[in-house]
Amino acid sequence: MLTRRALVAAATLFAASGLALAQDAWPSKPIRLVVPFAPGGTSDVLARAIAERLQGALKQTVVVENKAGAGGVIGADSVAKSAPDGYTLLLGTIASHAINPALMPKMPYDASKDFAPIILLGTIPNVLLTGASQPYKSVKDVIAAAKAKPDTITFASAGQGSSQHMSGETFKLLAGADLAHVPYKGSAPAIQDLIGGQVPLSFETVTVALPHIQSGKVRALAVTSAKRSPALPEVPTLQEAGVAGFDVSSWQALYAPAGTPAPIVQRLNAEVEKIIAQPDIKARFETLGLQHQPNTPADFATFGKSEIAKWTKVVKDGNVRPE
Repeated sequence: MLTRRALVAAATLFAASGLALAQDAWPSKPIRLVVPFAPGGTSDVLARAIAERLQGALKQTVVVENKAGAGGVIGADSVAKSAPDGYTLLLGTIASHAINPALMPKMPYDASKDFAPIILLGTIPNVLLTGASQPYKSVKDVIAAAKAKPDTITFASAGQGSSQHMSGETFKLLAGADLAHVPYKGSAPAIQDLIGGQVPLSFETVTVALPHIQSGKVRALAVTSAKRSPALPEVPTLQEAGVAGFDVSSWQALYAPAGTPAPIVQRLNAEVEKIIAQPDIKARFETLGLQHQPNTPADFATFGKSEIAKWTKVVKDGNVRPE
């Protein structure tokens, strides 16, 4: 007769075997990749490129689902509350997983605890822009003007809590330049008003800014990353322009709900790294202004925590309040 201890051991072994079999069989049904923003943006374009190749690698359908609202919070929250079985993934960003947690007093999810980090897909620098008709030829010109007339020179952003907005808040802190923020409902209207002269300055992603810089409609003064952007190699960094310590980049990443089995997370990381290394995908990344460095789930988890800490400090030091 089996002892109670033997029965418990047998049951544990059976459960572990069942879990292993389930993981080995993954994926056995379509995978849902949630994009917490509207179709057509950088996140959406990136998600669809990754999903297309992931289907071939996993031999299973990967469906992209746009679930926009609240700066990425609505879509991210839906994934946080999904089953941790590898069949629901999230295309998360600096907004959904670093800025909003720092800016919003009440979040429906914990960005550090409610997700399993899979991979940091890439970073995208922002760029400080001015309209072609504006007098600013350098970052020093902007700082001098802002100090001469505090809180009167405006900068546009894609919206409250966006990486563009927070680039401006970081600039105010580190440069001592008191600019006034003008939030727009997206990048398109912000850059159109910049071109039209309704606002003199803007922080924008390299992805969105590049064609307007190339056309001569706007002038790039500096990029926000610590190193120059390969997409704009002639444009200095803000650090090079005299704003010490400035290092801000928007970023895109892949997450699963917390509790997703480690073998599934590791396989997704490995498969996506292979996809990003493909020549045409690398070219697509360059077109989007994305810069990728290979990283593990553990690497990405460390990065994510550092980003939350960074933006929590900026929000506190800059006394930034959600509008």
